[in-house]
Amino acid sequence: MNNTPKTEEMHMEEARAALLAAAETHVVFDGWSDAVFQAAITDSGVDAGLATQACPRGGLDLAVAYHKAGDGAMVAAMNAADLGAMRYSERVAFGARTRLEAVEREAVRRGVSLFALPQHAGEGAGLVLATAGLIWETLGDTSTDVNWYTKRATLAGVYSSVLLFWLGDESEDFAETWAFLDRRIENVMQIEVAKAKMRDNPLVKAFMSGPGRVLDHIKAPTSDVPPDLPGYIAPKG
Repeated sequence: MNNTPKTEEMHMEEARAALLAAAETHVVFDGWSDAVFQAAITDSGVDAGLATQACPRGGLDLAVAYHKAGDGAMVAAMNAADLGAMRYSERVAFGARTRLEAVEREAVRRGVSLFALPQHAGEGAGLVLATAGLIWETLGDTSTDVNWYTKRATLAGVYSSVLLFWLGDESEDFAETWAFLDRRIENVMQIEVAKAKMRDNPLVKAFMSGPGRVLDHIKAPTSDVPPDLPGYIAPKG
């Protein structure tokens, strides 16, 4: 039997997918709870030991997996769409809308309640930031400076506000949500235009060549790990 880390992770992914599929009918009533996790194990037939390995925090890890599954569906839909026929603001809005359309509203409502708890708020915020990052990256964003952070923070704020609006929207086909989304995305685009204009302002140029040079040292996170760090494992081959 092949027990390589890659194979084991594939088993974990398959187990999480099966657990998620089984959990969705229970989440509406009991939220992303450990009771739902146990029900998902029973209904899915996933071995209890494997399920615990795949989701060691039970219902919380199921909620995280559900969020990430929504991200994956969003990226797939964006890659399949004819984004070239859209204005850039429309592409961003398409990403956010597709992300909401990829999930069940009640399951998200339960997730929002879970991640609103103080002990989980940080993780919830990180998931939303990751969603915003995926939208920018799928659209081809290559920024590696402070803009990497500002773009994600701004879009994460927009997405969060639209998500809360969507949860309470009773309009037909969520028409009011999509109109609200379009207005918020236009705000983001206006900010980007303002930033571009500011860079041409003589006062801003003077600041950036002086005290503002500290911003040049802010870089996007990288997955590259220096080989001299403790615990580094050199790749084979």
